[in-house]
Amino acid sequence: MPDQCAIATPKSPGLGRESVFDPGHLGELTRYLPVELVDEVLEETRTLQRRLRRLPSRVGVYFVLALALFPSLGYLRVWGKLTAGFRKGGPHRPSEKALRDLRRRLGPAPLKTLFEMVAGPIAQPTTAGVRYRSWRTVAFDGCSAVKVPDHERNRAWLGKVRTRLGWAGYPTLRLMALCETGTRGLIGAVFGPISQYETTYARQLLPLLNKTMLLLADRGFDADGFLTETAETGAQFVIRVTARRRPAVLAVLPDGSYLTRLGNLRIRIIDAEITMTTSSGERVHDRYRIATTLLDHHRDPAKTLVRLYHERWEVESAFYSLRHTMLDGTVLRSSDPSGLHQEMWAQLTVYQVLRIAMVDAVESQPGTDPDRASFTIALETAREQIILTGARAGDLRRASLPVLIGAIGTAVLGGLLPSRRPRTSARAVKAARSRYPTQPTEPRPRRSRNITGLTVLLRPAPNTPPPPSPDDPLDRRKAVRGFRPTGAGHRNRVFHLLSTDPERTWRPLEVATILKIENARSFATQMSQWAAEGLLHKVGYGTYTLAEAWKTTTLTAVGLA
Repeated sequence: MPDQCAIATPKSPGLGRESVFDPGHLGELTRYLPVELVDEVLEETRTLQRRLRRLPSRVGVYFVLALALFPSLGYLRVWGKLTAGFRKGGPHRPSEKALRDLRRRLGPAPLKTLFEMVAGPIAQPTTAGVRYRSWRTVAFDGCSAVKVPDHERNRAWLGKVRTRLGWAGYPTLRLMALCETGTRGLIGAVFGPISQYETTYARQLLPLLNKTMLLLADRGFDADGFLTETAETGAQFVIRVTARRRPAVLAVLPDGSYLTRLGNLRIRIIDAEITMTTSSGERVHDRYRIATTLLDHHRDPAKTLVRLYHERWEVESAFYSLRHTMLDGTVLRSSDPSGLHQEMWAQLTVYQVLRIAMVDAVESQPGTDPDRASFTIALETAREQIILTGARAGDLRRASLPVLIGAIGTAVLGGLLPSRRPRTSARAVKAARSRYPTQPTEPRPRRSRNITGLTVLLRPAPNTPPPPSPDDPLDRRKAVRGFRPTGAGHRNRVFHLLSTDPERTWRPLEVATILKIENARSFATQMSQWAAEGLLHKVGYGTYTLAEAWKTTTLTAVGLA
């Protein structure tokens, strides 16, 4: 009804009558979360009130969203922000208990559904910095720094982290997000106890991937099964893999990368050494091993993909905006799991609509990169608009502002950040007493420095296993047990030998004799494991041949169109 709409101007006979729906607004952000959408969500989740109350369900949704915008204020102070533009403070002033009961009556379902409706890619295909070739770049990552009140109900759900210095002060939950790197908007998110692995949460987000996307991810997502499931979504990926992995070399490409196979998945491996020169003259070296489904070295050069992988860090910026800019380091309010779910979905919803408002603003100036939009400016302007806007007035102060971008977009465009400079700094634990027993050596400078030079050197495909490192405790334990490496070096030599006659059957003993491998019994076990991985085909007891997928490709050249 028009007189119940938070952004509609009521008819003149109703101007003198206060409405219980008046506090149901979010300032200028109401344009992205209109009352029609909220009412539809309430109907869908069956949380709409059965009788008209002084605090209707619609008002409750906007109140919970406002709590996300003002995390450091109490219930009555936030209510005061929503009703600041009304005469005499609004139709009524509820008690804190009434507002708590309103939250309990709503539950988390409408806020979760509201987030799912606004989540998704934000930018247009032509927006600067959101695509690589024909794919939209997205990234997975997790954040385990969201603290919740130390209440027994929260501890029963989330537990607490035990360190060498004792128990952590607050329980924390793990937030996993799929982020559009160009805009830092959220395509999807899940959260729960930190006792579950990041890949467990990430698998819940895999259905959101499709063939129009290129996924960027860190080393925690390089398990064979996860890579296969990701490829089955149709999306391409560029994922960093741990240096301990020694994949077999199926074919060496002219640019130094090589093809391999993980189970039934054929991928390309890029080994690169990056050297950064900072403005202070320091030189920082790092090594990256990247797995990708982009197999054509002509269209997707290895150095280009190494530089593209750096875009993965945009998801870290999204978490920074959520954890530090919006929450300002505060602990969440709720003392039970249902309230935490409601609060987190509200945080994610408000974050997403702020990103939408920012992208709308930068897209009004073609060629502007969304990286230049300031999240802090958008957040503070949205807070101001809640206070300045009267829901009953309904004009949202748009008379003198551009219709498409409003006050938030105008403020964002007026405070565009300069074009991003390449910078580097150390990742350090900023705490007086670290929970980690020893801090690893960090080659990067402690203070942020501009990068004046960047060199990417591609390393050749491995032919022999790397020498054991005296600094690696795993290698030291292997040396004590007299372990002899039989990793990628033996494996690559074996496949080179078998490829000389792909149809021939081989026994481990004759292969070990030809290649002069000392421990033939251990090598036989290794060949059996390669057969279980699908790299070899076991044709009989102790008899192997190359798998069919490996016979179609030579080991010295690749015929890509």
